[in-house]
Amino acid sequence: MRGSNLRKFLKALDLLGRPNGATFEELQIELELTRRSVYREIEFLQDMGLPIYDDTSERPKRWKLSGEYLKKLPNLKIPNIEFTPSEIISLYFLKGENRIYKGTEIEKAINAAFAKIGLFANDALFKRFDKIKTILVSSSKFAKDYSGKEEIIDSLTKAMFLSKSCKIGYHSFSDDKTKDITIDPLNFFENNGGLYLFIRVTGTKDIKIIAVERIEELKVTGVDFTYPKGFKPEERLDNSFGIIYDVPIKARIWFSKEQARYIRQRKWAKQQRIIDNDNGSIILEMKTSGWLEVKRWVLSFGKEAEVLEPSKLRDELKEEIAELANRYL
Repeated sequence: MRGSNLRKFLKALDLLGRPNGATFEELQIELELTRRSVYREIEFLQDMGLPIYDDTSERPKRWKLSGEYLKKLPNLKIPNIEFTPSEIISLYFLKGENRIYKGTEIEKAINAAFAKIGLFANDALFKRFDKIKTILVSSSKFAKDYSGKEEIIDSLTKAMFLSKSCKIGYHSFSDDKTKDITIDPLNFFENNGGLYLFIRVTGTKDIKIIAVERIEELKVTGVDFTYPKGFKPEERLDNSFGIIYDVPIKARIWFSKEQARYIRQRKWAKQQRIIDNDNGSIILEMKTSGWLEVKRWVLSFGKEAEVLEPSKLRDELKEEIAELANRYL
């Protein structure tokens, strides 16, 4: 509901809260709404959990707010909500990134939160929200498709809130087989348009990462689990180059003058250092995890990047580049 309609919202509550409630025509006249809009107003109030019912014992039929509920209502105080432009942009940026939760209870919760903000926003603030919608756009490029996984995502969310183990059927890419596993779901996280999950195989101490789209079946059990003491998912992600966490490596990578500015603009690892060369090129030194992901990343720069250390990674790249060159001969 738009912030400019807040007065109508409160007026509708007053009309419905009268001892005799209000007829449909009275609501239409008092709220200055079309017939369709009155129905929408009533549906909106009911969706908010307000016990509104139609009393058919009278003619014409009257709409009323439950008397028992009215006794429990405190005096309403409308908060004065204000946001800076940067705060609004941040909110819409987060809302735009919710594509991986499409069709799930999480998406409904996000939309409900924005509806509440809009309900109490003043006219000037609501105009800002409308303007931001035209400025900020989000792209679904490279995003994974989670159609058909809505129930699984919702069940995982509830299992994490309640700390319940789950039995899953998980499709493994390595051997192209679906395996039955009992897991303790720990945390969701997003990476490059994909939704991933930190899990602990129940009964072990081993914490792994699985891709949500590869979960084919899921059943929440009645068995409780305790979140692993000392596990910090943010640190685990900070210490890996992508999402793969393995033996940490120290890498030294040369980048051309043309790529130097791009490399400087981001932080690639928690522990990193940039060394300037006289010709404008740079050397990135970093300690990270994810051997295969680092290798793929370096290859994406073509001739503009060169691994100096470790020697084993350098040798692997030589072999791969040679095989790649042979394909184009």
